Order: sequence, then C-alpha cells, then structure tokens
Amino acid sequence: MKVLKYLLAFWAALAIYSVISLLYGATGIFAYQELLSGRETQWENITKLGLINSKLENAQNSLLYDRDTLAVYARQMGYGYENERFIRIVGLGGFKNPYFETGEIIRTHEPGYISDRIIKMCALFIGTAVFGLLLALEFLRR
Repeated sequence: MKVLKYLLAFWAALAIYSVISLLYGATGIFAYQELLSGRETQWENITKLGLINSKLENAQNSLLYDRDTLAVYARQMGYGYENERFIRIVGLGGFKNPYFETGEIIRTHEPGYISDRIIKMCALFIGTAVFGLLLALEFLRR
C-alpha cells in the first residue's frame, strides 16, 4: 500500500507532462492552431497570386499577339513611330505601369510553444512536490 502512495507522485508527474505537452508542447493543440491559421493566410495569398498571374498572362498574350496593345504600351513608355516628334514635359514623372500589381510576400512565424525541457522540469517539480507532500503526511501520521 505504501508503494502505491509513492507511485502517485510518478503518475502526477506523468499526468502533468502529458497535459502540458498536449496543450502547449511543440506538437500541442495551441501550436497546431497557430499553424492552421498560418496555412489559411498562405492559401489566401496563393489565391491572390493566382489572380495576379492570370492577369499577367493575359497581358503577355496581348503584348505578344496584339499590335495595338503593343503600340499603347510603347506610347506610355515614351516610344513612338518613326518620324514622330514628342514634346516632353519635365517633372510629370516617368512611366508608371498602372496595369500590373505585384503580389506580396507573406511570411508565417514559427508557432509559440513551451520547450520539452521546460515541460519535463515542471513535471519533475510537481512529481517531487507530490512525493514530498506524501512523505510529509506519512511522517505526520507517525
């Protein structure tokens, strides 16, 4: 019967380790939730980048196969036909491409968790405290 009392300290330490690891460990529930939210952010960004990519492919095809589109882009960049004269007004700025937007880089952070070493130290402390409490109760009974 005495041995079972002291095994309670071991089981308490094991239970504390298991619960903290399950909730706050590197593969715990809270770290998993953070990873899921980061995944959703990445999927949204991939969807936006897909739309931007399709717009860019359409513009590329227009520039490759449509001479009028090519002429419009060339004019916006300051080019013209032979024997054509331009008047440039200084200070209005250069060519700015209003048609294409670029995507943004989305970086996700590593999820926050409690290291396994700290969890083991907490479990050891709780197990030792339970063992000490049971030992003190045993001495008080005698």
